[in-house]
Amino acid sequence: MKKNKINRRDSLKVIGLASLTAGSTLIPGCNPPEQKQGQGHEHQHGNVTADSNGFKNLNDADLKLLEERFFSDHEYKTIQVLSDIIIPADDKSGSATEANVPEFIEFMMKDQPQHQTNMRGGISWIDYQCKKRFSKNFIESSQEQQIEILDEIAYPEQAKPEMIQGVNWFNSLRDFVATGFFTSQIGIKDLKYIGNAANVWQGSPQKVLDKLGVKYDDSIDYA
Repeated sequence: MKKNKINRRDSLKVIGLASLTAGSTLIPGCNPPEQKQGQGHEHQHGNVTADSNGFKNLNDADLKLLEERFFSDHEYKTIQVLSDIIIPADDKSGSATEANVPEFIEFMMKDQPQHQTNMRGGISWIDYQCKKRFSKNFIESSQEQQIEILDEIAYPEQAKPEMIQGVNWFNSLRDFVATGFFTSQIGIKDLKYIGNAANVWQGSPQKVLDKLGVKYDDSIDYA
């Protein structure tokens, strides 16, 4: 979208960091255990443990969900295009599709079926808008035409009242894309998130010690 309005990776990084620490309370994620009796959710948002070939380390219930299908071919292709518009590849890391974000969204539509109507309705909505304006659906429109439509729904404070349905849908989609990306291996590397890692304290910087007029006593082992 318009470069002067959003730094897409820095802004989405905030969402990704929050999703790593807040779980499903900030962004749509997995059902908590009490909502899915007898089914654990060890996959943590679907693709934290995914490799470049897809998902792994899932329990039986989640593996069954992976075998099911929600999106049609056309809907899935639309999600792929939209995901890479929201998070394209750059000089730091790969794109949303390279991080398996469309697979993540497909999984979440089955794991969280309450989002299905909104997601499918939003795809139909954006296709309708493109057909009305450009006489073709979203994925058949040019990149400039796609961005023209998205610029009208990507910034809620500037959107026209008649675009509110698209605004609400795109907000939800953007949350899913950000969560999927920043909980993937590619996204975690992009965040430079290292988790619980041991480190060695080297003491206070010398310039701080000099400013305070103090120094370490060499006869004492501070380790």
